[in-house]
Amino acid sequence: MAEMNLIQAVNDALRVEMRRDPRVVVLGEDVGRFGGVFHVTAGLQEEFGADRCFDTPLAESGIVGAAIGMALYGMRPVAEIQFGDYIYPAYDQIVNELAKIRYRSGGEYSAPVVIRTPIGGGIKGGHYHSQSPEALFTHVPGLTVVCPSNPVDAKGLLASAIRSEDPIIFMEPKRHYHHKFRVDVPEGEYTIPIGEAKVVRSGSQVTILTWSAMVLTALEAAKKGEAEGLDLEVIDLRTLVPFDEAAILASVKKTGRVVIVHEAPRTSGFGAELAATIAEKAILHLEAPILRVTGFDTPFPYTLEHEYLPDADRILDAVGRVLSF
Repeated sequence: MAEMNLIQAVNDALRVEMRRDPRVVVLGEDVGRFGGVFHVTAGLQEEFGADRCFDTPLAESGIVGAAIGMALYGMRPVAEIQFGDYIYPAYDQIVNELAKIRYRSGGEYSAPVVIRTPIGGGIKGGHYHSQSPEALFTHVPGLTVVCPSNPVDAKGLLASAIRSEDPIIFMEPKRHYHHKFRVDVPEGEYTIPIGEAKVVRSGSQVTILTWSAMVLTALEAAKKGEAEGLDLEVIDLRTLVPFDEAAILASVKKTGRVVIVHEAPRTSGFGAELAATIAEKAILHLEAPILRVTGFDTPFPYTLEHEYLPDADRILDAVGRVLSF
């Protein structure tokens, strides 16, 4: 075991997979000699050379397009988009090309591309460096969307993503890159299955469903609620597509009450898909309406960042409302 933060865990996953498989390459803006704007790829070019970890022009469409071509020729590219907010110029390449290669070729070709990108607020980045666009990709057939919340999961899930035969959107909560939250991470190779949620806190009264940076916020709310006699269950989805329907429904049937938490805007956020699934498949087990605690339907505000982001008090307010229904 080695104590790591999120940056170190992602870097270690890339290093382990590049050592394991010479087909794995890393590309993106400043990922080479500089090691990335957050230094997630630090040291990779020194170890593996400029042919396997290299800088690209500031052109997200070109980054993803090049990665698609590499994958079709047998390589396993890991493309970094420097901020999730700047993934939109590559949206056409991702949605109309990458996601459809297996389908349009009748299964003859796969596209094992991983697109890593930091998402979310909490770093005073303003509205161009704080967005959470995960729901835009969950709507696209052919894409897998992974949103780890902690170093152990980030390393294991990234290894699984790199080994996958299909395209993965891998979204990392940048506010926790340098977080004091460091944990013991297994050294060497290990994987965590994509599509499995994790019950990070067991409880009996209310199910809190969340992912990415909001997991720590939900755990803070659960701990704060415990002092008030509340027993809250927190589930980290880890993967949004495919999401772990069985784990979610099992928890809902146990507690009968659900609060969904995410920092992306409320309207058409992924929480709506979770709420619809629960309503369709477990409505008779519900004792109260499903509530969502989310960001607001506005551009991400610079000066009001912490008012925009869900916090423990907003979560506990929703918990109180479902318990008193």
